[in-house]
Amino acid sequence: MERTEVHGRRRLLDDFFKVDEAEVSFERADGSMTPPARRLVFERGDSVAAVVVHRESHSLLFTEQFRFPTLGKGSGWLLEVIAGMIDSGESPEAALRREIEEELGFAVARLEPISTFFVSPGGSSERIWLYYAEVTDSGRLSAGGGVAAEQEEIRIVRLSPDAAQAALREGRLPDAKTIIGLQWLFAKSLK
Repeated sequence: MERTEVHGRRRLLDDFFKVDEAEVSFERADGSMTPPARRLVFERGDSVAAVVVHRESHSLLFTEQFRFPTLGKGSGWLLEVIAGMIDSGESPEAALRREIEEELGFAVARLEPISTFFVSPGGSSERIWLYYAEVTDSGRLSAGGGVAAEQEEIRIVRLSPDAAQAALREGRLPDAKTIIGLQWLFAKSLK
C-alpha cells in the first residue's frame, strides 16, 4: 500500500454540508513522496439509494424532485431512483427502509445490495449504498411524497421497465445512481 501523509487539516465550512482543507503528500510510483499539496474535501455524509420495483404492477417507482444545484444546467427537476442520507448511527439498510417509507409510502418487501461506490472521489467523501428493493400493495403505509418538515416535495413516478429503459437510452435520466442501478437491473434481466 502506498504511503500518505496528512500535514494538516482544517474545517472551512461547518453547516449542513462541510468543507475541509488539507495539506497532503502521497507516495509516487518511484517510491518518493510528493511535496505537500492543498486538497479540499466536500463532507456531505454517506447516502443510500434503490431501484424500487412494485411487484403487482411490474413497474419501477422513481421520485421526481427539485434539485437546486442542477438548475443552471436544466430545469432543476430530476427523475431519479429513491435516495437519501444515512443518519448518524443508522445502518444503510435502515436508512433505505426509512427513505422508501417517507418518499414512496411503502414498507420494503425484499432488499438486495447492488454496490457501494464513491460519488465524486476527486472532491467528495460521499459514498452511496445502492440496493434493489421490491414493494407490494400489502406494504402500502402512506401516500409518500417526502417529509414536509424537510421541505421535500417529491412526485412519485411509475414507469414500465420498457419506458425506463427507453428513458435511460435516450439520456433522460442524467443522475449517476439512477444510471448505475438501472444498468444493473437491465443487465441482470438479460441473463
